[in-house]
Amino acid sequence: MYRFVLTRQWVCLTLIGLVLIPAMIRLGFWQFHRHEHRVAQNELIAANLSAKPVPVTEVTSPGHEVPRADFWRAVTATGVYDTAHEVVVRMRTSNDDKVGFHVLTPLVLADGRAVLVNRGWVPGGDDPRAYPPVPAAPAGEVTVTGRLKADETSGGSGIKDRKGLPDRQVMLVNSRQQQEYLGKPVLGGYLELTAPVPPDGSPEVVAEPDHDSIGPHMAYAVQWWLFTLGVPAGWVILVRREKRDREEAAAKEAAAADLEPTTA
Repeated sequence: MYRFVLTRQWVCLTLIGLVLIPAMIRLGFWQFHRHEHRVAQNELIAANLSAKPVPVTEVTSPGHEVPRADFWRAVTATGVYDTAHEVVVRMRTSNDDKVGFHVLTPLVLADGRAVLVNRGWVPGGDDPRAYPPVPAAPAGEVTVTGRLKADETSGGSGIKDRKGLPDRQVMLVNSRQQQEYLGKPVLGGYLELTAPVPPDGSPEVVAEPDHDSIGPHMAYAVQWWLFTLGVPAGWVILVRREKRDREEAAAKEAAAADLEPTTA
């Protein structure tokens, strides 16, 4: 009664199931690895945010590529803001997802080198190509604290580095690009300001990165693995149903044959 599984229809159905099983197992592990990555990132963010701030010159230098282990590390810097070379970064969102600009101001250190400081978000004006109203940076020598971030690239951020932008506007925060603009050495990466906070709240300092949520990846992984178990279980159910239907059909045919009149 199970010879029907060798028919073309059932062979095709079985092959589809055999393809789906490893595919869904792989998708489950893909989501599981994303879960592990998210957990590891949360631990890294929490550890670096809670660590004692260190001078920025101890962890980066001109041309230095900030490694992942130093992302969001608390750092300090003392110097004078170079507002003449301040630029704004286009298409950035506020903490409540409004589109505007990030204000990027070089802080010139005592040794003549500079570090880029993202002072926070400001809204744009009526003309999206015009330089937005930006509150003045503190004058004189200041000491700032912030989170160390790596230079942005189009490949890493997904943001296209457009050319022909209005004066003093950029798409990416990149120390190498700004070094050419400033004409002096710039430390690799940049500092995302956390203190001192502007007394009037503008620019709006960038919020601390989320390091509590683990996302839905583990739930997705479990779902894919449950789907994997469902394929053979569903195949067995369909086989048994087909067998039952065939047996019932055969029984009806036999009963009908018994009821047919015989000729003398």
